[in-house]
Amino acid sequence: MRNRILGGLFGVAVGDALGGTTEFMSEAEIRLEYGWLEEIIGGGVWELEAGEITDDTAMTIAVARGILQNPGDPIEAIGEHFLRWRATNPKDIGNIIRTVFDLYDGSWSKAARLAGVLLGGKTAGNGTLMRCLPIALAYKEAAIMEEVTKRQSEMTHEDPLATEACLIYNRIAKRLLQGDQLTPAIRAEISGTRYEELLLNGGAPASLPDGFVVHTMQWVIHHLLTAESFAEVVQRAANGGGDSDTIGAIAGGLAGLYWGYDGILPKYSDKILLRQELMELGDALLAVRERGH
Repeated sequence: MRNRILGGLFGVAVGDALGGTTEFMSEAEIRLEYGWLEEIIGGGVWELEAGEITDDTAMTIAVARGILQNPGDPIEAIGEHFLRWRATNPKDIGNIIRTVFDLYDGSWSKAARLAGVLLGGKTAGNGTLMRCLPIALAYKEAAIMEEVTKRQSEMTHEDPLATEACLIYNRIAKRLLQGDQLTPAIRAEISGTRYEELLLNGGAPASLPDGFVVHTMQWVIHHLLTAESFAEVVQRAANGGGDSDTIGAIAGGLAGLYWGYDGILPKYSDKILLRQELMELGDALLAVRERGH
């Protein structure tokens, strides 16, 4: 279980750090600049250090810390850690989340609702999907895991498409933590949903790899169903461009759960600048899981 949990956290960070180099680039631009990117080198639009993470991992860490602070009812604690992160003046905050932060006056649900109005109802971004994995790691009881997953998504994104994707994602994560194989776990949770068509022919999605949560989830599922290793999952995400750091983080989280920390090449895991913090968080989340909530 420790190997899987650490694999999940490091999977998010590696996908984020690798994809951060190519975010907002097209596939053609990536080929011209890097050929096929497979090393964590930093740079990119955010001028990252090699191994530096972006908002995807930072908000994942905030969710984890909120759970650890108050596992019985973590939402307000998660919010506190969101605001602490914002106060560090991070390089990258998504538009929807930035809007919610600006509107927050003590009520996350009110801020999310107002952001929905201000943004013309366009709040189906991938900003809650990128951060939700620690909930599946900490809570092994399905009903609790799903309730917290739903509530954390609604803190910033009022659109049900965002909540739906988080629930599907963490249900897959739950199966992987129980030892299920990757393809059957995905198949079980996307059958009968809007993502079911991805099971039909294995072809790449017609959608762009952008920040719309449905498109993001399509690409995440595609990479997971067609890649044969953790490295291949995150490399495909990074070399696809678009919202590559977030797609890499989300796909990398499940890939890391499945292949485990031991299945992540040291050239990736050792490169992460927050490596020690992730190790400590993983052990703490495992302790919460073992105590049961």
